[in-house]
Amino acid sequence: MGERVAVIGAGVIGLSVALELAERGGREIAVLHDQDPLESTSAVAGAVWFPYAAERSAVVDAMLGSTLERCTGIAAEHLEAGIDLRTGVIVERSPQPDRSWTALVRATEVDAAELPATLRGTGATGMRTTVPLATMSLYLPWLRRRCEALGVRFERRAVDDVDALAGDFDAAIVAAGARGGTLLGDDASVVPIRGQVVRVEDPGVTEFIVDDENPAGLAYVLPRRDCLVLGGTHEPGATSLEPDPAIEAGILERCAALVPAVAGQRILSRAVGLRPGRERLRVEEVAGRALRVVAAYGHGGSGMTLSWGTAERVAALLAEQ
Repeated sequence: MGERVAVIGAGVIGLSVALELAERGGREIAVLHDQDPLESTSAVAGAVWFPYAAERSAVVDAMLGSTLERCTGIAAEHLEAGIDLRTGVIVERSPQPDRSWTALVRATEVDAAELPATLRGTGATGMRTTVPLATMSLYLPWLRRRCEALGVRFERRAVDDVDALAGDFDAAIVAAGARGGTLLGDDASVVPIRGQVVRVEDPGVTEFIVDDENPAGLAYVLPRRDCLVLGGTHEPGATSLEPDPAIEAGILERCAALVPAVAGQRILSRAVGLRPGRERLRVEEVAGRALRVVAAYGHGGSGMTLSWGTAERVAALLAEQ
């Protein structure tokens, strides 16, 4: 019998970790989840590869690179997975923008005339790049199917005490997002960051645009296979999961200013998720528990962007004696 591993959480981090461990073989893996993948914060995420609201360091940059490579490969080899390479613009408003991410992916500065008309003359610049963007309504179920095909067991089960898993499991991976610190009981540094989106019919928009320095609030337009995702908000400490109509009106206004074609499009759905904000990403073994425990949370707004790098790091930690 191989090592028995419980992965707590069925968002993009938990599913990626479970699949990575299953592909390496030699373990019995169960995903314990109180929310199905399409009920998780990951299902609300914009899911474009870009480091947002997460730690920046050499270690994290390596994880960014790993995820970029893996997602690019999935886009090329598995059409059904729902990952596409999309071209778009990252808007820059600060005089000295952080372009460290361009060391990982090709990007070119856009001419002012290529920016939305509402940004011309404001001093804004931008970088055009091509990166993976996931249609999460397809990608999360695809990850689950891949896990199940390799023998991963899924159990709808709320976990409130990680140590109580000892006996049934040899190791536990805490990939519970904003609940991660509370679940371990030793980390009060996780702050939920509320994000609200609205999904509308796509009138033919093919390029994304992200304006995360917009003084009126975060704004992005992300074309998926089944809709346009319009966002968003960045509200540290807010925990309401109910969409706010006034906030939605602001999102629609900001996004229409960036891409006029989205104005008046039929709303398909709306959603709210709580990003797991933390000053530093926590991917490490946790000592002093009743079984081996590895923390894997604190990704901020970069869950999909760091997912495969996280999975590889967790697998490497479990392999250590």
